[in-house]
Amino acid sequence: MKTLWKSAIAAVVLAAPSLALAANYTIDTSHSSANFTIKHMMVSNVKGNFSNVTGTVNVDDKDITKSTVEATIDATTINTNDAKRDGHLKSPDFFDVAKYPTITFKSKKVEKAGDNKLKVTGDLSMHGVTKEVVLDVDGPTKEVKNPFSGTPTAGLTATTKINRKDYGLNWNKALEAGGVLVGDEVAVTLEIELARKDAAPTAKTTK
Repeated sequence: MKTLWKSAIAAVVLAAPSLALAANYTIDTSHSSANFTIKHMMVSNVKGNFSNVTGTVNVDDKDITKSTVEATIDATTINTNDAKRDGHLKSPDFFDVAKYPTITFKSKKVEKAGDNKLKVTGDLSMHGVTKEVVLDVDGPTKEVKNPFSGTPTAGLTATTKINRKDYGLNWNKALEAGGVLVGDEVAVTLEIELARKDAAPTAKTTK
């Protein structure tokens, strides 16, 4: 009986790392992006993205409301596949990246919103203006092991919609037929890959 108890205790100790209730991640910049879609000339959608997304995500599985997110987007990396348009977007007419080189998000509230879905409320700061937004999050996914680094890796997709004028991005041009050149509503999609910060200690106790 004593031997049985010892074996059971040993099994719990060895399994403890895999039963962790909290996971701390960093955003894998090379596999993450912030994407957006906006109406052009009232007739089509133009898509663009920002690269160099950095930050941290802390997931508390025991109490998901205690999870936190902080992210920074490099506004200077804006890309719409048109160099002239990208230059205009970087100018004072829009993002004014010389003065406001980053876009940041910091969570204030995390809520469960269904099976493996979350609603994350936080402050989005852009172009010198901070407004509260709600991200609809699908994920984080179940971890998989990165075959190159051995790091436990997860992913998530977050979406929201904002009005660019709320952030002082007011430039526009009227069309002869009516309407305007650039729409106000922007659909945002964040594709984020996460690398576990505590991967090294875990690897030592997992076979």
